[in-house]
Amino acid sequence: MPRFALAVLITGAFAVCYASAGITLRRRFWRAFVPLITVQIFTMGFLMNLLHDAPPLAQLDPAQTNHVQSRMAFDGVAIIITVTLSYVGFVFVSVSEARRHARAQVEKAALENEMAAAREVQRVMVPEVLPPISGYSIESAYCPAAEVGGDFFQVIPLRSGRTLLVIGDVSGKGLRAAMIVSMIVGMLSTVSGFTEEPAVILAELNRRLFGRTNEGFVTCLVVRVEERGRLALANAGHPPPYINGTEIASLGSMPLGLVEIAVYEQTSIQMRVGDSAVFVTDGVAEAQNEKRILLGFARVESMLRDGASAKHVAEVAQEYGQADDLTVISIARAV
Repeated sequence: MPRFALAVLITGAFAVCYASAGITLRRRFWRAFVPLITVQIFTMGFLMNLLHDAPPLAQLDPAQTNHVQSRMAFDGVAIIITVTLSYVGFVFVSVSEARRHARAQVEKAALENEMAAAREVQRVMVPEVLPPISGYSIESAYCPAAEVGGDFFQVIPLRSGRTLLVIGDVSGKGLRAAMIVSMIVGMLSTVSGFTEEPAVILAELNRRLFGRTNEGFVTCLVVRVEERGRLALANAGHPPPYINGTEIASLGSMPLGLVEIAVYEQTSIQMRVGDSAVFVTDGVAEAQNEKRILLGFARVESMLRDGASAKHVAEVAQEYGQADDLTVISIARAV
């Protein structure tokens, strides 16, 4: 009797193991089947040797015959119970797996919807086609660290015929940063409609963003590109631009969104024919290799002095070890 009870429990347990292995491994089920059936055979054999059968009877009296019939009835019921336990285990594992799969599908659908929305936002924050700038050639490279990033740039033609170039970086990553970027892009379209002064644009953006960045901040560089190589720019905590690989010191100020009232200074740069101005986000210099050594601003300057394109600088930073969003924009004076 003890042997039979243990056999029932062991058989049911192995049935659950077979069902779990089949659902989990699918076509690779054999990897678990072979060791499982081997263990089951040895376990049942050990149980048979541990608990032997009762000695056979040479002749049965009526009482013994009744006992054998009762035992056969018990064995029949026990076999039914064993098979039932096996199926119960299989159904339990199958239902659990079906529920898990259903939850995974719902989560996957929700994630896909979020990523679709994020891609729409991404198309807003990074223009797919750059508008031409008279007298200049322009190139850009944008490499987000995740599906959506916090870097952004805009090239906005102005009513005066000049062009506004804006590059920035929102603290953080993901959808939260992307939503803040979408706000900034919308604000830029509005603000640039009534003023073309970079310092005033930054002050207005700061006023509108204050209290809406979830305790974050935004670095931003606004450049007005004019005819004959003149650039007017204002900086809100963003890395300064480079002219022919040399960093141009600019009067930086507080990033956007930290204080309600901030004053931004405006400076001018004169480019000669053939000069190239490059604007980057801090993710370029902050790229780090496996030893956690930063690419650094010195190496970025060296590449730019050698005439590296925006795309090449971004690729080098990626290969070195991208840790954050990368954005590089270059404009070269042609005439």
